[in-house]
Amino acid sequence: MTRPLVLTLGEPAGVGPEIVAAAWKSPAADMSPFAVIGDAALLEAQGVPVADVFAPGDAAHRFATALPVIHRPLPAAVEVGRPDPANAPSVADGIEEAVSFALSGEASGVVTAPIAKAPMYASGFRFPGHTEFIAELTADAPYAGTRGPVMMLTAKDLRACLVTIHVALDQVPELVTAERVARTARVVHECLKRDFAIARPRLAMAALNPHAGEGGALGLQELDILLPLAEQLRGEGIDITDPRPADTLFHDEARATYDAAICMYHDQALIPVKTLDFWGGVNVSLGLPIIRTSPDHGTGFDIAGKGIARPDSLIAAIRLASEMAAARAAR
Repeated sequence: MTRPLVLTLGEPAGVGPEIVAAAWKSPAADMSPFAVIGDAALLEAQGVPVADVFAPGDAAHRFATALPVIHRPLPAAVEVGRPDPANAPSVADGIEEAVSFALSGEASGVVTAPIAKAPMYASGFRFPGHTEFIAELTADAPYAGTRGPVMMLTAKDLRACLVTIHVALDQVPELVTAERVARTARVVHECLKRDFAIARPRLAMAALNPHAGEGGALGLQELDILLPLAEQLRGEGIDITDPRPADTLFHDEARATYDAAICMYHDQALIPVKTLDFWGGVNVSLGLPIIRTSPDHGTGFDIAGKGIARPDSLIAAIRLASEMAAARAAR
């Protein structure tokens, strides 16, 4: 059995407290023990028993009867659905503490509930999001492999990995460089072996342009960048396809031919993931010294406090983090 996971509560005015409490109450027998960093009062308000603990390691023997919480009181009162920038530094501190527990080995991995960017930025937070913040927090930790972060979205049997993420579509072509695509492919190849226990990973490369460029008629990136790069990566021992038209890459039969798809831009990856399993998708940060997963949705301010937020994605993120931790520990 691996060490307990550590969860962050995310934006306190969003659905984070609800879905964390619901995940603990889930009847699933395979739910791994976890401790939560956050304000215990927010979780008690969800009607779950809370156990005050000091570290993730204390969670295992308390988890069956109460939700283990590393209590970190918030400076400002929480109004559901209305984020307060006064609480944003505490949100960032919770992420930093969770990462510290994972780096020290006290936690087997980190699962992060969603944060709200606007109040974080208003408080001086200088990172685009979770992924970049965690990458900096772990930058000095030793890591044997190609360092990320690379964002993977996964649902059911699909793992879609992003070369570019939150950029305008008209910026994507100039960012699809051989260096960027190669780093993504190397990180994914290594992580599938280390964290997913796939001995011989098979990667599919999605083309940037329709019909994979149609021999240059619909764009030259496939001919000039992606085809030569695929050949180079195969020479390194990475099993990766030539760029394939994205519109034929994600149906059932196609997914059976690869373990992960390298996607060039945001919607190319997220549309098939969310179509395949809208409620259960998971965001994974690859190429870091620690394991980090997250539900593939936002703070849900419009539904917070109404008792209708679904915990499916968070439960899937907890399960996947536990599986990844076990695979990494077994190596």
